[in-house]
Amino acid sequence: MVVGKTIAAGILAAAYGFSAEFGERVAKAIPPELCDIGGIGGTLAANALSMHVMRAVLCEVLTQAYFDKSILLAARFNEGVQSVITKYDLPWNTTRLGCRTEYWFRKEPAKNGGEAEAAVDFELDRCMHLASLNRGILMTPFHNMALICADTTGADIDRHTAVFEEIVQNLFSR
Repeated sequence: MVVGKTIAAGILAAAYGFSAEFGERVAKAIPPELCDIGGIGGTLAANALSMHVMRAVLCEVLTQAYFDKSILLAARFNEGVQSVITKYDLPWNTTRLGCRTEYWFRKEPAKNGGEAEAAVDFELDRCMHLASLNRGILMTPFHNMALICADTTGADIDRHTAVFEEIVQNLFSR
């Protein structure tokens, strides 16, 4: 298991989890001179700032109260987007895992990476992103995902749903 920047509020950090046996195999396979000791950063590099931020995030931000709130807001985001997809009878779908939610340009959820890659529509994706950005909403730049943060409000979610519907209506109601 590898967890990246989310555990340090976007600061470059990561945590690894694996069995002792697997760790020993990895350690034997990587010569010491090839390990990242440069200290210049990267998602999987460690430094004092990353460690302090990670501890603060894990102890003070990613609390049960945060998850109780953010998971409900992610469900609200998902339901809002899905209601627009259903209303306009689009061959798209939404998926959600905890406080992460996204929409895809395919009728059924992808079952593997190949199906997910095949669902990418570069021009439509860019259009949705630019139209959202022009209306004050910044989506994850490489796909249509929202990770609900501690400051997200119900009004933020509702604003996204309204903007999403406006864009869809402009694209598909002509």
